Amino acid sequence: MSGLPTDGTRLFIDGKLAPGGAGEFDTVNPATEEVLGVAANGSGADMDAAIGAARIAFDETDWSTNHAFRVRCLEQLRTAVQDRIEDVRAVTVAEAGAPVMLTSGPQLEGPVADLEFPTNLAANYEWETDLGVASPMGIRTHRRLRREAVGVVGAITPWNFPHQITFAKLGPALAAGNTVVLKPAPDTPWCAAVLGPIIAEHTDIPPGVINIVTSADHALGSQLCGDPRVDMVSFTGSTATGRTVMATAAATVKKTFLELGGKSAFIVLEDADLGAAVSMAAFSVCVHAGQGCALSTRLLVPNSRYDEAVQIAAATLGGIRPGDPASSRTACGPLISARQRDRVQHYIDIARAEGGQIVTGGGRPADRDRGYFIEPTLITGLDNTATVAREEIFGPVLVVIGYDTDDEAVAIANDSPYGLSGSIYGTDPERIASVANRVRTGTLGVNGGIWYSADVPFGGYKQSGIGREMGTAGFEEYLETKLIATAV
Repeated sequence: MSGLPTDGTRLFIDGKLAPGGAGEFDTVNPATEEVLGVAANGSGADMDAAIGAARIAFDETDWSTNHAFRVRCLEQLRTAVQDRIEDVRAVTVAEAGAPVMLTSGPQLEGPVADLEFPTNLAANYEWETDLGVASPMGIRTHRRLRREAVGVVGAITPWNFPHQITFAKLGPALAAGNTVVLKPAPDTPWCAAVLGPIIAEHTDIPPGVINIVTSADHALGSQLCGDPRVDMVSFTGSTATGRTVMATAAATVKKTFLELGGKSAFIVLEDADLGAAVSMAAFSVCVHAGQGCALSTRLLVPNSRYDEAVQIAAATLGGIRPGDPASSRTACGPLISARQRDRVQHYIDIARAEGGQIVTGGGRPADRDRGYFIEPTLITGLDNTATVAREEIFGPVLVVIGYDTDDEAVAIANDSPYGLSGSIYGTDPERIASVANRVRTGTLGVNGGIWYSADVPFGGYKQSGIGREMGTAGFEEYLETKLIATAV
């Protein structure tokens, strides 16, 4: 694909751009299967250097305490990326297979603009609180509460929404005064690497504060998690990998933030506008080919309206054709890789083997002989014990499950190892509130309400993760609390 920036070919360590010590690896366009170019293949030595640079920048500069300077640097970063947004957009569409329509929102422009929230928060945050004088144990004492940066943060990001997750980590981590080593997914190295030259040439961010290590070697993530010089790991990805991150980080008892998988339920109450609700559920599972951890992939409908709901969902899904992500008319692009496409196909095959009916979709689109595409797929005839109702598929696949009562709908929604997100559609406010208050999940959208925003926390219950990202709660994940007590 011509016209793409080539800044993705270098690592960014200690304020310098350099090739990876392990050479280069290919980055691929998932819509065409063509090699776009190469990315720097960071080595263990590169990761060691990045961690060392971050450690020095935190320990030996005033980055963590100079709040006004950090605010200025973050403002520069936001402006610099916005000034080069078209170059970054081209990378995002080509490398992540993100539909271009999404890059004006959560795939690019939204996350860059959202840097304003942690920047403003850092400018106005109460870093120190006077708790006054008390006499614990009979000793008159003045108490002062300080909030300080955690230290060196290892940020490990996935490929599905690379900019959203990168900036959701970089923004609050840097605003809080930490230094960062960023390890992006091997599938989307350019999306992270393009930031290196922007930071070096257009911001005053000191060397070592941000380090970007692209690599095809997944072991570098483990190295980052286990290194004792790293004070915190912020990871977004699968629950299986999250367990490994947590176990590795436990060796040095470092702070760990995890945003993991989901199998969210879309509950359509009996009094809902069935057409609007089911159409929304079916469309949303196709956005970015279903590659979103918070998408509601279990559609729960009253058994009394099950057949009607299936008909509506099938019509919606059947009308969505996977296409070229560079087209402004495409909502459902390719999956990220052949491996992911085969994984989604495997789940569809499992559904058939377990007795499910594939109402629409079920395989590669007939008009797509190149690219990692899967048709939007509707599965019926299974209950919540089925594999495709239990496990995260990460593709444009919707499973319809019937229920008889609101209590049963809540029980099905909660009968999952995950608890990341969900949706409810209905008309009776009291009924909606009764259901919403009982669903065990980190976010819920009611009648199309949008829970995603820079100023609100995002995260899950159960095996969907630990901690919250974005909002004030997300900012404070990157802080330690110190109490100073002085006898008076």
